[in-house]
Amino acid sequence: MEEIQASKMGIYASMISHPSWIVLNVLHKGGFEAYLVGGCVRDLLLNRIPKDFDVITTANLKQIRSKFHRAVIIGRRFPICRVQIKGSIIEVSSFETVAKHDEEKEKTLPSLVPNRCDEKDLIRWRNSRNRDFTINSLFFDPFTSNIYDYNDGMSDLKLLKLRTLIPAHVSFQEDCARILRGLRIAARLCLSFSRDIERAMHDLSASIGGLDKFRLMLEMNYMLSYGAAVPSICLLQRFNLLNILLPFQAAYINQQRSAKNSMMLMKLFFNLDKLVSCDHPADSSLWVGMLMFHLALVNNPQDALVVWTFASVIYHGNWKEGVEFAREHAKLDVKFVPEIAGFSETKSDEDLAKEVAQFASLVQDSVWALTETSNLLESMSRYPFSPCSGLVFIPKSTANKTAKLFDLIVEDIKSFMKGRGRISPEINYHLLGTGDPSEIASDEKDRLQPKATEEILTNNKSPVKKDKKLAPSLSNPDGRGSMPKSQKLVESNQNPSGLHTATKNQKAVADEKDSLLKAMEEILTNNKTPIKEKKRAPSLSSPGSKGSMLKKQKLDELHTAIKNWKAVAKDELNISEKEIGHLQGQKKTVVKESKSKKDKAKKSKQHSKLVTENLKPYIQPDAAKGKTEQKGTTGKERSGVSSLSSLFRRPL
Repeated sequence: MEEIQASKMGIYASMISHPSWIVLNVLHKGGFEAYLVGGCVRDLLLNRIPKDFDVITTANLKQIRSKFHRAVIIGRRFPICRVQIKGSIIEVSSFETVAKHDEEKEKTLPSLVPNRCDEKDLIRWRNSRNRDFTINSLFFDPFTSNIYDYNDGMSDLKLLKLRTLIPAHVSFQEDCARILRGLRIAARLCLSFSRDIERAMHDLSASIGGLDKFRLMLEMNYMLSYGAAVPSICLLQRFNLLNILLPFQAAYINQQRSAKNSMMLMKLFFNLDKLVSCDHPADSSLWVGMLMFHLALVNNPQDALVVWTFASVIYHGNWKEGVEFAREHAKLDVKFVPEIAGFSETKSDEDLAKEVAQFASLVQDSVWALTETSNLLESMSRYPFSPCSGLVFIPKSTANKTAKLFDLIVEDIKSFMKGRGRISPEINYHLLGTGDPSEIASDEKDRLQPKATEEILTNNKSPVKKDKKLAPSLSNPDGRGSMPKSQKLVESNQNPSGLHTATKNQKAVADEKDSLLKAMEEILTNNKTPIKEKKRAPSLSSPGSKGSMLKKQKLDELHTAIKNWKAVAKDELNISEKEIGHLQGQKKTVVKESKSKKDKAKKSKQHSKLVTENLKPYIQPDAAKGKTEQKGTTGKERSGVSSLSSLFRRPL
């Protein structure tokens, strides 16, 4: 037994997440012992950010649940209490659970109780013996700042070695999911295996196929969404587990290695690992979408320019800019086999758009090879000599959500062809991790017409359909980046109620703008009246006339409209002070009167032309918006790169 002062190891209370601290304090004040346990202690010792913080306490599960407003007990064999607090889920287990489960086992096993062990040590030691690996059997008491090690876990951490607490074969037979967990930990922390673990993994790898599909999906998501996808895939391949879990990808890797070809699949996951981490994980839709993208390319090789365009339009968020980038870089002598089938430099933009949209549909359809056994077997006909378990574990709900995201790119391409650009802000990692579709819909939603915004709300609440006309637009929120349109799983800071508010504000802006334009239009119309007609009727320019009073009334209305619109538009449309200044300057020009009718007629024409020119950005918002947004997609605003788009930044 070893007791270590946490501060000497560089661990301090400030490194514990706030929600975890709340749970620990509530239990401690309730008179119970409470510790951090498992992987979070291991990661803190290695100066890494933990994936999550698990708490264990001397309170039983019912006592834990009674201490928190939002807590639920889950699990059968080893039940735990899930506490929801401050937007986070903290898993709290009880020492009592393991003690009851191991009453019979302790009678048959020789006593291994360490020396100088008091009652609290005995409780902690008994629980530690039921952990999977020595490096996960450490306890951290944040109130005394002590770390307790009963199984030489600290020594294994220093050696970066993975070792089971009991013989590996026995441990993996008790729970074969420990094989996947061990591979995942080793991949992320670059650990070596003990000899008995290596043998046991080879011998018992087939047992993985008997795991519950939910458990398989959970473990695979931990492997691929937390910044260690490439080493995880390599280890799965090394221990013949990829053939069971992802047989198509396993066959592809084997063939590429034998042919000594570059592997696009590994390049994609390499870029994914640079994007996500334990503190910024992605939703499973991201890696599912990547598998779909690659599977579609293998089964339906595409022209290099099509692939480059598909990727660069996602990255740049602008059709024109994306196509220019693609045409320039697709000429590079970088090839992927079998994904790329030649290069057509003379392809027109219109033909290119059609082919990119068609490819997006192929990507969407490829999801069924990941969720339906019959479709998987059909895809495996490409590799007739490769083993295939027929196992599919990706939930159809995840597949539908991901397929829907790819479906949207077809509508986006149509929008790009119409000249609508899009700014790519930084990734909102919180929404990316939860898989909120609104992370995909960026600031562009603020520029959509109210009807379009309502369609986004409707489609986000409705079941997945292949009606592309109803599909929401794939734009990016003001997060910390944007996921690619194809799989961007990711996530806007606005919830549905926020979108309703944005729609309401847009309508207010539109009403104000209409009032302003109507008033201005009447002034322009009257000022364009021929001089001869003005002699017969009261002139708007004649001082003291009824027309002069009418003009003053109109100008007052215009002044009020501009003042109100300025306040709203500055927030909702981001109109610059310079543009507002120009608009106010035109109001002053209208108020100013000439001393002679001849000068008035001349100045009226000049004024009409000037006002029309300066009001063009507001009278023709779509045309002006295109220019503004094209400028807005450069410089600092380009620093925030779309999440999925980052994966495709250099796809060839």
